[in-house]
Amino acid sequence: MSSSEQHSPAPRTLYEKLWDAHFVAEENGEAILYIDLHMLHEVTSPQAFAGLAEHGRKIRRPDLTLAMADHCVPTTGQAKGIEAVEDELSRAQLAMLRQNSAAYGIEHYTIGDIRNGIVHVVGPEQGRTQPGMTIVCGDSHTSTHGAFGALAFGIGTSEIEHVMATQAIRQRKSGNLRVTVNGRLPPGVTAKDLALTIVSELGVDGATGHVIEYSGEAICALSMEGRMTLCNMSIEAGARAGLIAPDDVTYTYLKSRMPTDAWAAGMPRWKQFHTDPGARFDHEITLDASIIAPVVSWGINPAQSIAINARIPDPAEQDDSKLRAITERALSYMALQAGSSIAGTPIDRVFIGSCTNGRIEDLRAAATVLKGHKINPRISAIVVPGSGMVRQMAEQEGLDTIFVDSGFEWREPGCSMCAAMNNDRLTQGERCASTSNRNFENRQGPGGRTHLMSPAMAAAAAITGEITDFRTLL
Repeated sequence: MSSSEQHSPAPRTLYEKLWDAHFVAEENGEAILYIDLHMLHEVTSPQAFAGLAEHGRKIRRPDLTLAMADHCVPTTGQAKGIEAVEDELSRAQLAMLRQNSAAYGIEHYTIGDIRNGIVHVVGPEQGRTQPGMTIVCGDSHTSTHGAFGALAFGIGTSEIEHVMATQAIRQRKSGNLRVTVNGRLPPGVTAKDLALTIVSELGVDGATGHVIEYSGEAICALSMEGRMTLCNMSIEAGARAGLIAPDDVTYTYLKSRMPTDAWAAGMPRWKQFHTDPGARFDHEITLDASIIAPVVSWGINPAQSIAINARIPDPAEQDDSKLRAITERALSYMALQAGSSIAGTPIDRVFIGSCTNGRIEDLRAAATVLKGHKINPRISAIVVPGSGMVRQMAEQEGLDTIFVDSGFEWREPGCSMCAAMNNDRLTQGERCASTSNRNFENRQGPGGRTHLMSPAMAAAAAITGEITDFRTLL
């Protein structure tokens, strides 16, 4: 063995490289990781700010902190400002974020600011999300930012305070799980369909204790919007985070969103963040993209999803007692019949938006299906852009006109019906075709029934009044 071979470093995964690049110290089996970007919103930050004030602490790096209003903001009348928000608790949370941001010198996008929107849409859009970073936020879908080759994950309120004060966080290292998707997705099949397929394959806890790295031809072929959708839903399989190695698609996306000198300076470092040949993963699964069809959730977690041409599972055919029980519970809550086709299920509401599918590519896909059509007269439908910038771009392209002409309401940015923390929510028994990420019981409102799907599928459901393969309308 030559001297160079003897001392060459062991091949590492993308996750291991990100971990090593931010490792500060280790104590009692926990590591301290440095954080490059900390994003705040109005719901999970007030207690953390209160803790800082109580102990007389400052924010260590306000320049690496970004705050915005998204979860409880109304999706109409934002130009009137925070004081016009009707809900008292929401108004107080929004005002507190504005006040705390000013007091601690944090950049803050409030409602009415065109830069404001859903935190996981705005971070990438503003060029703040970059390869090789560690990113945290008090929101589980922070995994979205892993699409850029960043280690991004959600944190709790006490951890928010800790990051504010130290710009670091205590973490236990996760396992490595690689999902390789070979081949190409068929025409019309999207990253949302792929995400639901992967979650169904892994189960809601199949990736617990792991970070998922997505690879393969189908992943490389995704746009940045598609990659964000996929990484966004990693958490629905129990993963700590999702990762995709940066490539030319990533660099091109960032080039128009960053100062030229910063972009050029970042490139040499960004290109180091990839998995080395021969690096070891704890677990691996492989999927064939070519056999994936449009997917719809039928149950009460994202893993309970099936292809549009499939039938709802029958618990009597399931050997596992735990799986059988959750299937029975889901059928009861969703008021669905085992063995029936998911296609043709009537719906009452349609929601297009969220940090999963509220980007410009998503709105374009829905508008393509809707153009020249009217939605079913008994359907109530809203489209909520993921940010003010997305909204402006859609209006410049005339997408808002297509939505309004078809019968949709054209709203202002926010989490809206995904989180149902404002007036955008379902009522008891209403069934919704939704482009969001979770279909838990009562997620979109008490007694509401959620079917997750892609923007094109949601648009088709609005037209026909039932769950429909959108490809039949084109």
